[in-house]
Parts: sequence; structure tokens; C-alpha cells
Amino acid sequence: MAEYRLRTPLSDEDVERLRVGDIVYISGTLVTARDEAHKKVLELLEKGEKPPIDLRGLALYHCGPVAVRRPDGTWEIRAAGPTTSMRMESVEAEFIEKTGIKMVIGKGGMGPRTAEAMKKYKAVYAVFTGGAGALAANAIKRVIDVFWLDELGIPEALWVFEVQDFGPLVITIDTTGRNYYEERMNEVKKNAEKIIEELLKKPIP
Repeated sequence: MAEYRLRTPLSDEDVERLRVGDIVYISGTLVTARDEAHKKVLELLEKGEKPPIDLRGLALYHCGPVAVRRPDGTWEIRAAGPTTSMRMESVEAEFIEKTGIKMVIGKGGMGPRTAEAMKKYKAVYAVFTGGAGALAANAIKRVIDVFWLDELGIPEALWVFEVQDFGPLVITIDTTGRNYYEERMNEVKKNAEKIIEELLKKPIP
């Protein structure tokens, strides 16, 4: 296990050295997107149009922030905890392919389609601790921009943050396609099958 401090935009070389279990802190531009923002970006690309920000090399955070507009029109992010990433499993592989993002951040892990896309297009998945929304907000230095706020609302809008040492993030899918959560689930399944097999061998009293 190693610890890295990286700055966006991330290169293939940046993410290729990361392995499951490594700790990462990210600085630079961090973009949030949940279900609706993912769909909106993909719809634009399907039409041959560009999303409002170039996502190549950026880190994408599954997050619906708690945001309050100040009297001067700027934004204060009071909490920015992660959203369950499996909500985006059906679209994340295509999103990685078409946008060029290099890191996805969330909680709870992602599935085999995302892991395969990360292997093919050189990206990683990292988890941020759930319930630590205030810690995440502390690393957000300012809101650079926000898109589709009126259409999608605060949680689903596409937020663009400037962050400093955002983390700690734990890599759970790396560019080799290794998926920590899938490995643990397979291990649990094997153990359960072994227990059932042993129980079936025992004589009935």
C-alpha cells in the first residue's frame, strides 16, 4: 500500500501506478455527477455536442452536495458526502469511454462493466468514507462553476470544485481491472458455500 498526492488533470501514467489499497489525495478540479448529470452529458455527446466542461483527465465524484448561496452570489459547500456508486453502474462504463475521466470517487464499489472500462481506458475507482461529508467539504476551496442547476436541482447538478488534498481516498478498482469489492463478495460466497456443505455433512440428531 502506497500513498499518493495527485493533481488533475490526471495522466495515464498517474493512474497506472495506482493499485488496490493505495491511498490518494487529489488537488485541482473535481467534478460531481450523479444519475441525471451522467445521462445529460451522454445525451449531449450522442448529439455531437460538447458537455459544458472538458472532463478529460479529471476526477469525477458521485456526490449531491449540500450547497448554500451566499449574499454575494458565491456558494458555500457545507457537506459533500459520497453517493452510492452502484446507482451509476449502468452508465459509468460509457461515461469513462466517452469523456476521458481518469478517476471515479464514491462509496460502496462498482461492478464488472465499470472495472472492465477502467482497465481498457486507464481509469481508477476510489472510495471516500460515507458519513464524512463535512471532511469532504473542508477540502473544497471554492466552487468554480455549476451547470444545470435550475433544470436538475442542487444534488443532481454538475458541480465543478477546486479542491486541495481531497481525501483520503482508497483505490478499490485499478487499471489492471482488479475490483476489491468483487473479490470480497466472491470470498464471502465461497465461504458460505463451504459452510453449507459442512452443515449438510453433519448427521441429523
